[in-house]
Amino acid sequence: VQLQASGGGLVQAGGSLRLSCATSGRTVTEYSMGWFRQAPGKEREFVAAISWSGRSANFADSVKDRFSISRANAKNTVYLQMNSLKPEDTAVYYCAAGRSGPGSTQNQYEYWGQGTLVTVSS
Repeated sequence: VQLQASGGGLVQAGGSLRLSCATSGRTVTEYSMGWFRQAPGKEREFVAAISWSGRSANFADSVKDRFSISRANAKNTVYLQMNSLKPEDTAVYYCAAGRSGPGSTQNQYEYWGQGTLVTVSS
């Protein structure tokens, strides 16, 4: 499974961005998909995850009321809609795929994309 994250960029605080994660290779419709992020000088942390069916989702407390996650299995794509962005959301965002979940721990995910940078200015 190959994952390609895109959609990052520079946005002002309070703005929105939508990240996409395009998948290819083996069928991903049976994989849970997750988003993680790593801010400068910090460890990578969980952001959001969605089950293979799209019926179940999981969010970090820090983003729960601002971010949403969805997937379009026919397009082999997962989305992370980020609203009301804050400077502390600045990070490289990674998408990941795993057979269990939708989990919040990194070891539940077997495949990882290369990351896309989100910068939120104050």
